[in-house]
Amino acid sequence: MGLKNFTRIQGHTPIDPNESAGLKIGSISTIDELNEWEQFNIEKALDWSSRRKFSKEKILIPEFIHLVHKKMFEDVWTWAGEIRKSNKNLGVDKFKIRTELYQLIENCKFWIENRTYDPDEIAIRFKYKIVSIHCYPNGNGRHSRLIADIIISNIFNMPVFSWGRRTLGSDDKARKTYLKTLKEADDGNLLPLLKFSRS
Repeated sequence: MGLKNFTRIQGHTPIDPNESAGLKIGSISTIDELNEWEQFNIEKALDWSSRRKFSKEKILIPEFIHLVHKKMFEDVWTWAGEIRKSNKNLGVDKFKIRTELYQLIENCKFWIENRTYDPDEIAIRFKYKIVSIHCYPNGNGRHSRLIADIIISNIFNMPVFSWGRRTLGSDDKARKTYLKTLKEADDGNLLPLLKFSRS
């Protein structure tokens, strides 16, 4: 199977041929079709997550982090919820993913217990770090935003983030702003990403 005419949009991770072969829907042949199917699956995951209340102990374990990704992409990709097996143009080495994710979870527990940052910053720091690790072949940005929403709404009982109130599509001004805030976070300035998350 796999995609024909598969060109990723700016800010999306390229998918190698082995990962592309994990596409479950044989009729998909373009990036636009893929985006539609993924969005449909993500909406199901949003419904799943919004109908449940998760404890901090449930959320802050690798199994739950992977489950969220699986729920978001399981109708589209065979490898949904599985750690990537290839290196990308961003993210940590594939062999470091489990260690980095474990450390992030432990750091987040510490931030919460010690009130190191305010709730928004804890959720956004987690979001930024997990997308930097890049655990999965595809969907890391979307996954990281849903995880931040789950953290802020379930652990802190606060409203989910608005993320520029847009879907962050390829030609979307909000997406360009979002990518710019990630770049600034790479340079050590998390404030623009924090502001964007509530815009």
